[in-house]
Amino acid sequence: MNNLIASLTPSIARFVLILSASFAFATAHADELKEISQLADQGQTAVALDRVNTFIAANPKNAQGLFLKGVLLAEQGRREEAIKVFTDVTEKFPNLPEPYNNLAVLYADQGQFDKARKALETAIKTHPSYATAHENLGDIYARMASEAYDKALQLDTANTRAQGKLSLIKDLFGTGNKTTIAASAPAKTAAQASTANVAPADVKKASNSTPMNANEAITDSVHKWAQAWSNKNLDQYFASYGASFKPAKGLSRQEWEQQRKERINKPSKISVEIANLKIEADESTAKAKFKQSYRADGKPIRTSKTLLMKRDGDNWYIVEEIASN
Repeated sequence: MNNLIASLTPSIARFVLILSASFAFATAHADELKEISQLADQGQTAVALDRVNTFIAANPKNAQGLFLKGVLLAEQGRREEAIKVFTDVTEKFPNLPEPYNNLAVLYADQGQFDKARKALETAIKTHPSYATAHENLGDIYARMASEAYDKALQLDTANTRAQGKLSLIKDLFGTGNKTTIAASAPAKTAAQASTANVAPADVKKASNSTPMNANEAITDSVHKWAQAWSNKNLDQYFASYGASFKPAKGLSRQEWEQQRKERINKPSKISVEIANLKIEADESTAKAKFKQSYRADGKPIRTSKTLLMKRDGDNWYIVEEIASN
């Protein structure tokens, strides 16, 4: 939008294949969701929504499908339904920052800035390096400040300090239309956002975002893996491992996953901490070495661990896990 929250970074990404590492998924699902996204790109949003509902019926725990449904509902202007879907995603997958960020954009569009602020703060809490949420939170604070200065001027029209501060904010962000929810795109500066010609409450598609630096992306993936393990979030934990992952001791992937489920679910509480992370990477492969401290209802077990990782698109997945005491 062109008003004080115009610079809310476009955040609702329909093209699910370029989402962050937290949205890892199997190739078969990726192909199907990509087809649904392409239908929406062609203007067949209603058909795309029917397809994604069918997909979710068959895959009720798939975060990407639910996320995409929220996007499509938003694109149809069905904001309340989109909010309900994204809220559901945050409840089922509380460690994913993107749904909180998208909720914030929808709340801001409705003028519910306090709800937007809380959603963004939660996104940052789950993912401190999520720059989009930090930028959007700054814009929300600016909007809330603007409303406070407006109120001050209503009570005291001669308040020159409030007038000056309000003018400064309007100069920074411009004035005009309402929130625009957009597909994944590079962050805009306030000046760029204020000059954009955007229709009110419109849903726009933008170019793909620039991939993260390899070391940053790998670091992000490793910490999300450890966090999913600590939180017993099995869906996100297993999603950290690539399709070509080789379990130790000759286990099949299915046998390994069953074994891991039993071991992760058995303790009442798990804590996994990572220290001294060192990364060696080229364009498509990486080696992440670190000290791991694992605690499960007792004293911590410290291990030296190496994760061999492989890049797939913008995401990095574990293909081999090597531990030594």
